[in-house]
Amino acid sequence: MGLSLSAQNLPMGMTKIHINIGSNIDRQKNISNALRSVELSFDEIKVSSIYSSPAEGFDGDDFYNMGVNAITDMTISDTIDRLHDIEREHGRDRTSKKFSSRIIDLDLVFYGDDINPEYNIPREDILKYAFVLAPLAELNQKHLHPIEGLTYGELWEEFQSEKKFGLIKYNADKILE
Repeated sequence: MGLSLSAQNLPMGMTKIHINIGSNIDRQKNISNALRSVELSFDEIKVSSIYSSPAEGFDGDDFYNMGVNAITDMTISDTIDRLHDIEREHGRDRTSKKFSSRIIDLDLVFYGDDINPEYNIPREDILKYAFVLAPLAELNQKHLHPIEGLTYGELWEEFQSEKKFGLIKYNADKILE
């Protein structure tokens, strides 16, 4: 049986979030630096393994992606604004085309059990890309996707049985600076 995120004992006014961090330009350095900024901006950080995967939708170097669970008292909008600020601080140009190499990419994947289409929460990429779902399921195996009604672990099992993808899993402590 899966658990909703709201069933957790969080401090009053705090929400559990999941962030996906990705880079395919000087990826080890850029993910390490972005993670440090995330750690300064949010509380109770837990990180997944790092997953290496080919670029999706364009020809480019392989990406590193990792998931980060945290808690925040910020709204969805303020959380996304903070993630965009971190991207800018680390050299991200958000005017570049959607499918292109990235110095750093930070995406809010879920915000508690909220369903908010305006902000793409929970992020539709959960069901599309292994590099989003694998770290999410690693950190949130038994938590329910608020729309699908399946746990992230069940979604990952289903994803693996239906799709072909190239992920390589690394221990984050061995990769990050």
